[in-house]
Amino acid sequence: MRILLSMALLCVACAGKAATTAERVATYGAAVKERLEPACTAQGVAYPPASLTLIGLKAEKRLELWAPDASGRPRLVKTYPILAASGGVGPKLREGDGQVPEGLYGIESLNPNSRFHLSLRVGYPNADDRRHAQGEGRTRLGGDIMIHGSNVSIGCLAMGDPAAEELFVLAALTGPANIQVILSPVDFRKQATVTIPAGQPDWVPALHAQIKIALDRYR
Repeated sequence: MRILLSMALLCVACAGKAATTAERVATYGAAVKERLEPACTAQGVAYPPASLTLIGLKAEKRLELWAPDASGRPRLVKTYPILAASGGVGPKLREGDGQVPEGLYGIESLNPNSRFHLSLRVGYPNADDRRHAQGEGRTRLGGDIMIHGSNVSIGCLAMGDPAAEELFVLAALTGPANIQVILSPVDFRKQATVTIPAGQPDWVPALHAQIKIALDRYR
């Protein structure tokens, strides 16, 4: 009987470790609102915003948070340093290549129980990634690309815990379906071209042109 009771208590304790997204928002929401609402108000952006765009700039190690004002014009709410991200110029092609993807993505889901505090799951691979892979016979594209806390990462964007709390809460309040992610090798708004390493697929310049067009709206 004592053994069964101990096992039951252990199961309850283990179950108690997991938290829902709503519980994480309840825990961090007030502090995040205190930090972010003034920045939103200064840009004429509602809190929480109707939609979000996250722009990850790999070379600059910077993540920009954009949201629309009352007229629908994108406004830069906040800029975060990316504390860790592996890889270099070029898209993610396969599992284990250590590359941060490049392209236009959504947020698939939020993880309130991430090993790296809190995380937002980027929708890699997208339809273009799959199409290119099919044409080239690549099958193991990898996945689990996250924007998360902590300061270590392989293929993801490590933002530190305070930034992860802000991004997680805002994403939860705005809704993952209303979030766009632009991952770019460089800031094409300031740099017209980038040197593409040898061995990259011949479609990479067209991908970068697509990213440039997407970035041009956010000035």
